[in-house]
Amino acid sequence: MLRNVGSTWVMTLVTMAATYVLTPFIIHSLGSAGYGTWILIASITGYINLLALGVPMACVRYLAAHVAAGDVRQMNKVIGSCAGLYLLIGAGAVVLGGMLAAAFWMYDIPSGLHLDAGLAYGVMVLYVSAGFIGLLPEGILFAHLDFVSRNAVRIAGVLLRLSLTVVLLKLHPALLVLASVYLVCLTFEFSVSWLIIRRRYPAVRLNLANFDRSTVREIFSFSLYVLLLQAGGRLSFESDALVIGAFLGVGAVPYYVIANSLIVYLMEFVIAIAAVVTPMATKLNAEGRRDELKEIFLKWSKVALSLSMMVGLFLIVLGPTFLARWIDPSFEQPSGQVLRILMLSSLPFLPVRGVALPILMGLGKPKAPTIAFLIAGLLNVVISVALARPLGLAGVALGTAIPNVLFAVAVLVLACRELGIGVSQYTRYVVPRAVIGAVPVLALLLWFKFGLQVRDMTGLVASGSAMVVLFAVTWVFYVYRDDPLVDLRSRLGRFRLRRSRA
Repeated sequence: MLRNVGSTWVMTLVTMAATYVLTPFIIHSLGSAGYGTWILIASITGYINLLALGVPMACVRYLAAHVAAGDVRQMNKVIGSCAGLYLLIGAGAVVLGGMLAAAFWMYDIPSGLHLDAGLAYGVMVLYVSAGFIGLLPEGILFAHLDFVSRNAVRIAGVLLRLSLTVVLLKLHPALLVLASVYLVCLTFEFSVSWLIIRRRYPAVRLNLANFDRSTVREIFSFSLYVLLLQAGGRLSFESDALVIGAFLGVGAVPYYVIANSLIVYLMEFVIAIAAVVTPMATKLNAEGRRDELKEIFLKWSKVALSLSMMVGLFLIVLGPTFLARWIDPSFEQPSGQVLRILMLSSLPFLPVRGVALPILMGLGKPKAPTIAFLIAGLLNVVISVALARPLGLAGVALGTAIPNVLFAVAVLVLACRELGIGVSQYTRYVVPRAVIGAVPVLALLLWFKFGLQVRDMTGLVASGSAMVVLFAVTWVFYVYRDDPLVDLRSRLGRFRLRRSRA
């Protein structure tokens, strides 16, 4: 499991590195208004993804069960049924994209961007529509627990997008160019992924003749809840740009989105655990290995909290300074305030989103958590709209933070109850040592900020590096010392012994 999660972390780090390079480059190439318009296009077309109706996650769940059972016939039925559904959904997405164009033009798009924005919107509709069938190879690889291959393809796709974006935007800085790059990269990833599947899993057949109505009904019985989950996620993390554009203007969108992007990438790093946990939970539950599932829940929840705290402390203390150096000094105050609010709420939210929620989904218990996530998303919109004008960007951030904390508490209770673990047992194992271990790390960061008054990128890199070293030492020799599930100190000792014998 660690190998699969690790490969996903590598992919996320590469994506973050590409984003670090591309974000300021795109902002400076397109300008604040152009970048804000691009975010609106991405946000509106992103809602088309809800047409997936939860089929991708349902596809992975059922495929994983059939792969584990060695039932090739049923596996190919699921693949054929999902392929047919994706094609139908893609056609519907084109129609919906045309309808949503009316909502896009309701925003105050700068007149000089009208033609470019309209063309870019059309290309992004095609990209999202084609993206449904593009999910099929990923689902097949995930069902075979082949995360390493899929992540290698995604890394190649990220590097391709980085190269094309830099070269093409330098030649012609336009929204249409940026949208076209996404379409090219989707084609590349689909082609390479399918080539890998053909070579590694020859029993896999993509044949629409395998489309089966009973299989479709089975998929939809689970995917309805995944749809609600995706709707909640969309409302929680993709609607803020729309609220800001409507109440505070398109020019304010980048200040929020840049801060939120750091949280989203941290969330993707934690959700790398979720991508592996869901099919693993399905497999262990099918085999009756509930005790192992409990261990996975506790162990990876502590890992998720540890990762969240390591990155989170840096973002809370030095994040605003990093934004000023990364993008522009004007981002330090408004984006920094948003970043701190969102990061504080993410400390309880991310371990639940990364471990507890996917375990419930893998166990086939999606109803309560998905409804809770949908309610949290709706609350996000309501609170953000209510606080946008009186509190500005901070009000929108609070609109996201408050529901996320409430969601985390509710789903944690559900997961503990389902696995037969007391919330107090979970808390005793996951929280106290991680919090105490964070104290020296926090003290070091505060010394860098107020003692050394770090302001430049060199100082930020040095601060982050020192923090990682202290974090690693503290977690090995205190947080995970004599841990009943993950004793890092003993594992490191055995690793050194093997190296010395070699």
